[in-house]
Amino acid sequence: MPEGDTIAYAANRIRPVLEGRIPDEIETPQPRHALDRWPSRLAGRAVVSVDTHGKHLFLRFEADLVLHSHLGMVGVWGVYGPGRRWGRSARRAWIVFRAGDHEVVEFDGPLLELMTEGRTRFDQRLAALGPDVLAAEFDKGRFLARLHSDDQTRSLGDALLDQRNVAGIGNIWKAEGCWEAGVDPWRPVSAVTDDEAMAIIDAMRPRMGRSAMLGHRAIQARVYGHAGRPCPRCGATIVARGQGDANRTTYWCPGCQR
Repeated sequence: MPEGDTIAYAANRIRPVLEGRIPDEIETPQPRHALDRWPSRLAGRAVVSVDTHGKHLFLRFEADLVLHSHLGMVGVWGVYGPGRRWGRSARRAWIVFRAGDHEVVEFDGPLLELMTEGRTRFDQRLAALGPDVLAAEFDKGRFLARLHSDDQTRSLGDALLDQRNVAGIGNIWKAEGCWEAGVDPWRPVSAVTDDEAMAIIDAMRPRMGRSAMLGHRAIQARVYGHAGRPCPRCGATIVARGQGDANRTTYWCPGCQR
C-alpha cells in the first residue's frame, strides 16, 4: 500500500500542473463514476490547493469542492508530460485532468470521491486520523496521547500501522523507523517510553521527507525486505514474521533492536 511519502510525492508532482489553474479538460472513464457528473461540476473551477494527510490526497477546487482519494493497495496517481505514455491501461483510469501539455491521471484505487470542504472537516473517517507523520510540525502531544489510549498489550509495530495513532506510516516505514531507533517492534505499547516512541518518528521523518521529494527509489531500505541478510548496524541476521490482525510482515534485527 502506498505510504504517506508516496502520496506526498504524488502531490508534489501534481501541484505544479494543476494548482492555481482551471483544468482544460476533465474525464471520468471509469464506469462507476459515469453518473457522478464530476466534469460538469468541476468545469471552470480552479484547483486552489493540492495537499495530503497521511495516505489521503485532496484536490481542493473553488466553490468549496474537494476531490478526495485513497489509493489502497493498488491505486496510483500519474503525471505525464508531452508524448509520455500512461503507466497503466486507459481502462483503469478513474479520472483524467488535462492542463496545458500535461495529464494527471488517477488509476485504480478503492476510494475517489467528490465532497464539500465542510464534509472533509466532519467526515468521521478523516476526523479519526492521527497526526500526519509528514506535517511540517509533527503533533507530538496528540500522537503520544493516541498511543497511550490504545490497547497497551498491542505490539508497537501493529500500533504504528494504525492510522488513528499516526497517519502515513505503512509497513516499510514501520520497519525502518523501529530499526533506526533500535526499538523492538514486538514490544507491547506499555513497554515503550515516550522518548522511544518519538525516536521512531524522528528517525523516519527525514527519510520519508526525502522520499516525498525525490520518490521512494531514492531511499535505500536498511531492514525492510532484507530477511536473512546481515543487519547493517550489528551484523546479526534480519528476520521477518507476520504481525497484528492483518498479519503484515515485520522485518527487524533481534541483535540490536531491544
